[in-house]
Amino acid sequence: MSDLTRKQLEVLAFIRRFMERDGLPPTRGEIAEGLGLKNRQGIDQHLRALENKGALELVPGISRGIRLREEPIIPPPAAITRSSPSSLPLLGRIAAGAPILASSHIEEHVAVDASLFKPHADFLLRVRGDSMKDADILDQDLLAVHRTSQASSGQIVVARLVDEDEATVKYYRRQGHLVTLEPANAAYRPIEIDLREQELSIEGLAVGVIRTSLPRVR
Repeated sequence: MSDLTRKQLEVLAFIRRFMERDGLPPTRGEIAEGLGLKNRQGIDQHLRALENKGALELVPGISRGIRLREEPIIPPPAAITRSSPSSLPLLGRIAAGAPILASSHIEEHVAVDASLFKPHADFLLRVRGDSMKDADILDQDLLAVHRTSQASSGQIVVARLVDEDEATVKYYRRQGHLVTLEPANAAYRPIEIDLREQELSIEGLAVGVIRTSLPRVR
């Protein structure tokens, strides 16, 4: 790795501390706030320099698209997301810009084994609405989610536009810099995003559904 400047070392150290604490990379806004800087363009320049020097990798199109080349010591997912091996956190409203697994988002822990899902589940979200009913994801279901910032076209994701308060569950379709978040209900319109103009945060992949209400047998 090439020699880093004092400011680049400061930015890199902040990213490592943030990931050790929260288990995921910071956004550019969080880096600027954490270092007391007002110019986000300067943060972008430091990040590009760190990428050129081999300290990290920048993944385009997502708000937390920072991958350290030298992996910091991060607590395993179980230590971050679950109070015990047989429970998962049920998340409520997700505040804009905050880590998805911040303690303020956790309503309760639900007794379910994360290893029942493939890949394993890291948290649960309560489904609101019927925009994914044709994918058998119904209102009030608990959606099991594997936390990741990576998704392939056609997968069902938990996604959020930066600065939006609510995460949404939709099919993810991407062609170049254009992303469509597609519902599974003809009554709803797709959400179209140009990554050159808006930032999209992928919070995880849907890996299963827990039905909280069953139809009555007549």
